Amino acid sequence: MAKSAPKSRNDLQDNTKAASIEVLQACLTDSIDLYNTTRQAHWNVKGPNFHGLHLMFETFYGTLEGDIDLLAERLVQLGGTAIGASQNVASKTRLAAYPADLKAGADHVTALMDRYAALAKSVREGIDETDEAGDADTADILTNVSKNLDKALWMLEATATN
Repeated sequence: MAKSAPKSRNDLQDNTKAASIEVLQACLTDSIDLYNTTRQAHWNVKGPNFHGLHLMFETFYGTLEGDIDLLAERLVQLGGTAIGASQNVASKTRLAAYPADLKAGADHVTALMDRYAALAKSVREGIDETDEAGDADTADILTNVSKNLDKALWMLEATATN
């Protein structure tokens, strides 16, 4: 006879956990979408700034990969199920679809700026929601994700002005 998993000793209230799980799942979904989008740009970028953009995009998706893991693990710690399958991400992402035909570096930079800014805004809203719900730890994780997104956005914006 299989034993069920023991109830978590995490003392956050159930309603706090539920609120955080909802925020984390939305941010996880969008982060996975942005990760895949950034890889798309990395693979397909062309033009005079190819090498620099190729490496910058690689750095960005590497950072996103770590952030995705933090979001998913926190979601599971709170009793949720991290959902990251491609079908689920495609149907639930809040980010605009990424044009598959982009090649020029400047076009990728512009398209990524829009998506990094949108995710950063959503993550900041999630910080407020989870903090208000009483989950300072999730708010802290989201704050670190927000910092990473803002840094990438700054780098994209700096690149766009050249």
